[in-house]
Amino acid sequence: MSKSLSRVRAALIAAGQSDDIREVGAARTAAEAAEAVGCEIDQIAKSIIFRAEETGTAVLFLTAGGNHVDRDKASALAAEPLGKADAGLIRAQTGFAIGGVAPIGHLNPIRAWCDPRLTEFEVIWAAAGTPRHVFPLDPRVLLELTGAPVADFTQ
Repeated sequence: MSKSLSRVRAALIAAGQSDDIREVGAARTAAEAAEAVGCEIDQIAKSIIFRAEETGTAVLFLTAGGNHVDRDKASALAAEPLGKADAGLIRAQTGFAIGGVAPIGHLNPIRAWCDPRLTEFEVIWAAAGTPRHVFPLDPRVLLELTGAPVADFTQ
């Protein structure tokens, strides 16, 4: 088991949650992940990371699978301009590779916001630390574990 996957599993267990992590194969898109687990595309919680241009840190936007982040709205929430986060910044701050960034189990704290669309479901699915693994979670628990306020940042 990869270190990234182990960190997510440990974070779930520490939070008293099920560690029901599923392998979905080569699910490179939210649509492919949704098809693999049999849910709606918007039940897939995408972890979209930007580079906060003033602080140089990564910031996380947890977005429903069918939605796209509006950079201007996201920048307003972050209170600074946002740019593209490179693989090195993402790996250094979260410990995850692009395509497998989980919303939990990060190496370092990260500021995060959550798309209100995710809160409309009883269960959502998120990356479990690799591009091939996902886990189910109640969105209310996701908010608790990430400290992410619900905010409008999508197009």
